[in-house]
Amino acid sequence: MRSTFMGLETAKRGMFTQQGVLYVTGNNISNANTPGYTRQRANMVQTDSYPYSGMNRPGIPGQIGTGVTTGSIERVRDSFLDQQIRQQNNSVGYYNGLSDALGKMEQIMNEPSTSGLQSTMDKFWNSLQTLAANTENSGARDVVASTGQMVADTFNYYYNSLTRVQTDLGNQISVKTTEINEAIKSIAELNRKISEVEPHGMLPNDLYDQRDALVDQLSSMVNINVTRVQPTQYGNALPQADGLYNIELVKDDGKSSVPPINLIEASTKGNGGYKQFSITPENLEGSVDKIVMTDSANSAKSVEISAKDFGKSGELSAIIQAYGYEDGGVKGSFPDMLKKLNDMAYAFGKEFNAIHSQGYILDDGTNTNIQGGDFFEGLNKENAAQTIKVKASIIDNPSTIAAGGTSGKSGDNQNAQKLANIKKLSFSEYSIYNGTETKPDTLTGNMDSYYAGIIGKLGVESKSAQQNLKNASTIAASVEERRQSVSEVSLDEEMVNMIKFQHAYNASARNITMIDEMLDKIINGMGVVGR
Repeated sequence: MRSTFMGLETAKRGMFTQQGVLYVTGNNISNANTPGYTRQRANMVQTDSYPYSGMNRPGIPGQIGTGVTTGSIERVRDSFLDQQIRQQNNSVGYYNGLSDALGKMEQIMNEPSTSGLQSTMDKFWNSLQTLAANTENSGARDVVASTGQMVADTFNYYYNSLTRVQTDLGNQISVKTTEINEAIKSIAELNRKISEVEPHGMLPNDLYDQRDALVDQLSSMVNINVTRVQPTQYGNALPQADGLYNIELVKDDGKSSVPPINLIEASTKGNGGYKQFSITPENLEGSVDKIVMTDSANSAKSVEISAKDFGKSGELSAIIQAYGYEDGGVKGSFPDMLKKLNDMAYAFGKEFNAIHSQGYILDDGTNTNIQGGDFFEGLNKENAAQTIKVKASIIDNPSTIAAGGTSGKSGDNQNAQKLANIKKLSFSEYSIYNGTETKPDTLTGNMDSYYAGIIGKLGVESKSAQQNLKNASTIAASVEERRQSVSEVSLDEEMVNMIKFQHAYNASARNITMIDEMLDKIINGMGVVGR
């Protein structure tokens, strides 16, 4: 026989459960605008029916429900969408870093423009043509000297500006490395806290949200794969528990390295160590040689990866690709551009000097048949674009420009014409490469076509990075929208739930009132007949 007071307990459970669900609804509403918050849901389950199965159970027609309780409070989240958004975050991070670096390079090169190197070189070639037509004109000589210095100044500006941006990228690598380390350390600490809560049969949803937000941030900087692990000895952990995160650094194609590189280690035995990135200062002097990942728990598990094998994914990789890395020599966007400018400045300056030194300066009546020396100085092979300049003696006395071919007499313009014709010469025709000098393989065509090729390639690479960034951002936004449609708080939906749960609470309360009236009739109304 069932208890007379059984209905009170059933209704009380209904009130308590609906009250708890209303608290969850209120928490969702409160965090509707909280970044990284995931909507929570209270899972209501029936309590065990009465009577329980057994030999001594009461002889009633069947089992009667005993009410409801809150089984768990869990996040509403799709792990598949999490994986997708992290993959897209990685692409967005890479192309964002690359696009930003190439964009800065484009701003420095500033082509086509009236102040760029191409325009300055054209003015220099025109000034030489003018000199060839008026060799005795002091004004024409002044223009050659000044425009020659403008060419040198433009090379200097490009080199110094690119070097400054490259230095900034080196500092950015250090900052990004610190951000990565802080994210890894924080995720490892959250893993530890979660491992202390889950074995007690609870779901630390707030800690889950914090951890996932950090993983999303980490995925934009390096290419990672996240695996959920629940230790074998894990107390009374619920099946819905997320468990611990094992975070592995993977290659561009998503495959593991051999052996695998775990940035945060977790296994069925529990939490392990975590790795911290470091790039030593000596590796930040124009290029990165290797990335060192030191294990916090076991130095024997520390890993070194060469920069060339680090891949092309994530923001850190993009910055390294732009800054420079070792691969049988220094490679990267900025080192490549600096080398091309140096090669061009060195070849141009050396060839110009070679022809200029064969000519003769202007005869002023006392200096007959005096050959000119170098026009440019500071032609160091390693950094010619930084140090090239017109000799001070030519700036001070433009009459020493060697325009004459066999003499320095007025009207002798043979050498001036040869100097102007350098514009049309292919690099392979330069006299400096017919002796001991070796022409770099990248130097092809003439000055104009070579420089046009440099700018054209930069434009294509920058445009490609911008387009890939746009595509990756569009896909990432689409996936994020789908994730938000699942996990984001909808105030309209929460208001509907609030009304629904409130009515259920009121109904349970009314049920108690009804049972109270029944009990009042039994207690105070029965057995009084005949009094």
